[in-house]
Amino acid sequence: KLEIHTTSSILKTDNLNCWQVMIMNKTYRVADYLLDRLAQIGIRHFFGVPGDYNLQFLDHVIAHPQITWVGCANQLNAAYAADGYARCKPAAALLTTFGVGELSSVNGIAGSYAEYLPVIHVVGAPTLRAQQAGDLLHHSLGDGDFGHFARMAKEVTVAQASLTADNAEAEIDRLLTIALFEHRPVYLLLPSEVAEAPLASRPAPLMLRQAHCSQVSLQAFIAAAREMLLPAKRVSLLADFLAERFGAEKVLAQWMNEVDMPHSTLLLGKSVLDETHACFTGTYAGAASDPQVKQLIEGADVVINVGVRFTDTITAGFTHHLPAEKCIDIQPFEARVGQQVFSQIPMRDAVIALHQLTLTLVKQWQLPAIKRPVLPDPNGSGLDQHGFWQQMQDFLRPGDIVIAEQGTACFGAAALSLPQGCRFIVQSLWGSIGYTLPAAFGAQTAEPDRRVVLLIGDGSAQLTAQELGSMVRDGLKPVIFLLNNEGYTVERAIHGPQQRYNDIAQWNWTQLPQALAGEHQVKTLRVTEPEQLRQALREVGDSPQLAFVEVVLPKMDIPELLDTVSRAIQSRNAAA
Repeated sequence: KLEIHTTSSILKTDNLNCWQVMIMNKTYRVADYLLDRLAQIGIRHFFGVPGDYNLQFLDHVIAHPQITWVGCANQLNAAYAADGYARCKPAAALLTTFGVGELSSVNGIAGSYAEYLPVIHVVGAPTLRAQQAGDLLHHSLGDGDFGHFARMAKEVTVAQASLTADNAEAEIDRLLTIALFEHRPVYLLLPSEVAEAPLASRPAPLMLRQAHCSQVSLQAFIAAAREMLLPAKRVSLLADFLAERFGAEKVLAQWMNEVDMPHSTLLLGKSVLDETHACFTGTYAGAASDPQVKQLIEGADVVINVGVRFTDTITAGFTHHLPAEKCIDIQPFEARVGQQVFSQIPMRDAVIALHQLTLTLVKQWQLPAIKRPVLPDPNGSGLDQHGFWQQMQDFLRPGDIVIAEQGTACFGAAALSLPQGCRFIVQSLWGSIGYTLPAAFGAQTAEPDRRVVLLIGDGSAQLTAQELGSMVRDGLKPVIFLLNNEGYTVERAIHGPQQRYNDIAQWNWTQLPQALAGEHQVKTLRVTEPEQLRQALREVGDSPQLAFVEVVLPKMDIPELLDTVSRAIQSRNAAA
């Protein structure tokens, strides 16, 4: 088992020494225990919004030597920010108040649940005495039942606990180990007086749960995989987001560096594989793929899927042709060969086993020529989607974190070839518009030394634009490209291109960032022509402050991938 040492054994800072002296002179409390545990699992920031039921706990957050409080503009944005943070760190922490706060954040938590992100949601609650008495308190439904919201949380969290002074240590440890094992959110209800309850001692080392690997099952899987692969002449590999979530990214990279085969990712898992590798084919999207990408992946005799979930938007409406009979499918805790299922095999173990197996078989495989798809040329002299993405390709650098909003942004970015070491963040399964702006806040907070490039549409940005102020307040400097195409172009592509429900209020975007920045300075630019965009990219490449570029694009101009996906969605949504 993996042992995580206590903070007192691994931290040497003066702040910690002061903290140790302080807690020797006062009672150690449940709040302190929770924060120490969060610090042990790699959390350094706590996102959220204050409310009267969590204020005493917040005093402990402010005083903690390792964890920094990050106040957000609202609870939904805080949940999105925690999600973005959890994509860059082992886990994230979110603090809301009872009822109104936690319900405002539940959409963001649901997205973390759908896309496998471990967010520790702490809810400051009324005292146990008030709950047991059925007092008609604010933020409740006024019926004396304080369990409504915890019951709601069960649908979008993998584990829940209501803390008391007696169960706090055991329940905190239980929830944190489950969150890290399952890679999903947990819900921790913390009554205000429980946060202040004394504990006798500080945390012992935390024992994390490890996935069990059945050697019998693993050997049977290897034998079945060998049987499928032996007659194959062409083998391809497809990876997706679960490979990153469940820690298989490095062993997958080692495999691809030693065994040459065409490989690709889906949009949700873009950046799981090194896109500069000679055998990387491009992004796979079912029938909407570049024809060569489609042939290289689907045309193989055997296709190995690692951490793949075939959802509608990333397969252009389930247009992929990958029958189970010719697939080896590796999931977090099981593997399949054709229709055979092999349980109790962690993903990393399955990947390592296939790596070793294919080393002995690769010489008999044919490696087809791989020519990377190229971005299409602009349609005319004005600035359009094609011209924008061509320039963005040159703008990206190794190590960037690229965050693309659901809509024209992510479907256009799918065609980009990412430089080495880039991380690509999309929310293609949950697809909550507005997610990426606060998620960029969370990612930049987690990785302050990396350049964050945010690509977001005007319609989406109107939902969460308040968090621009938080970014500037905290001295963060992402580069934000707002794609202004006068409303919900992604929805226009699906249905109702001229309907007014797809219109939005037209904001003066270049004035908004400075209005939200207060006394701080930001760089804002507006571009309508290709040469203006080229100049803007030169200016914001190494901006010492937050840079905001409004890119004006034609109203109905959409990337080819979005056109195919939108038609598939329209067909599936239509009445029979």
